[in-house]
Amino acid sequence: MSTITAAITAVGSYVPDFVLTNKLLETLVDTNDEWITSRTGIRERRILKGDKLGTSYLAIKAAEDLIRKSGINPAEIDAVIVATTTPDMPVAATAVYVATQIGAVNAFAFDLQAACSGFLYGMSTCAAYIQAGRYKKVLLIGADKMSSIIDYTDRATCIIFGDGAGAVLFEPNHEGLGLQDEFLRSDGIGREYLKIDAGGSILPSSAETVENRQHYVFQDGKTVFKYAVTGMADVSEKIMHRNNLSHDDVDWLIAHQANRRIIDATASRMGVDESKVLINIEKYGNTTSATLPLLLSDFEHKFKKGDNLIFAAFGGGFTWGSIYLKWAYDKK
Repeated sequence: MSTITAAITAVGSYVPDFVLTNKLLETLVDTNDEWITSRTGIRERRILKGDKLGTSYLAIKAAEDLIRKSGINPAEIDAVIVATTTPDMPVAATAVYVATQIGAVNAFAFDLQAACSGFLYGMSTCAAYIQAGRYKKVLLIGADKMSSIIDYTDRATCIIFGDGAGAVLFEPNHEGLGLQDEFLRSDGIGREYLKIDAGGSILPSSAETVENRQHYVFQDGKTVFKYAVTGMADVSEKIMHRNNLSHDDVDWLIAHQANRRIIDATASRMGVDESKVLINIEKYGNTTSATLPLLLSDFEHKFKKGDNLIFAAFGGGFTWGSIYLKWAYDKK
């Protein structure tokens, strides 16, 4: 009996129609297009508009895109995992609602929260389920409506984040393709540097917390940048060494799209040529849990069966890590 590996067999994505450009942000806060682009690489981001539309809307759309393109019967899906920092509501998991809405009637579902590393951690979870032989089809969705927790008077954060979702399907593989190795890390030292103060069990919501604008994201940009550059580069280099991969062996770097300078520093440390570094941050900004699957969706046409992909991410908490995956199919 051959060894079971967990491979990505389909991808899907969704981004909202509304485009928030740097020029438009100039009318909201004291900033300008040149400053934003030079420091982050972001030119525009997508924002979900409409009453009562939350993260589940993005996730459902991405899942439907995957289902349409792959032709899979949703009833065959065993599990649905939604990696998100912006669930629709507390207590009721967003993934449960998403599974019901897409017709995954035989799946169990749950949310996974690891900030910008959520999708990476989700990949590890999916692989464990598949490799155990217990489940055959696991749907992983990275989705965030970051605009719901961003203060658009705070120029330190409002220039960075956007809304979007991406989805992948994991299935068993007997050719040695799919997830090969992972190196995931976390460190609670980061708790104070990227957070939302209120709305949790330490500081429940109140009229005072709302008045003090404590339900928006706070980020100590310089500190987070420093840790992110070191963290993403370290784990990416380590996973290459652990698997005897040279820079020539790496076909694609799939890096979290938080800041162009962080991505470039990671690629440089790995010795990976610029042509192998996938970038879409200029279109979407930082969509948190959605950046990695959006890259897969946008560049799916470039991947060939057997390609070596290195994933890397860094998020609040701190959480970070790298995954080595062999691509399992050629796009038809």
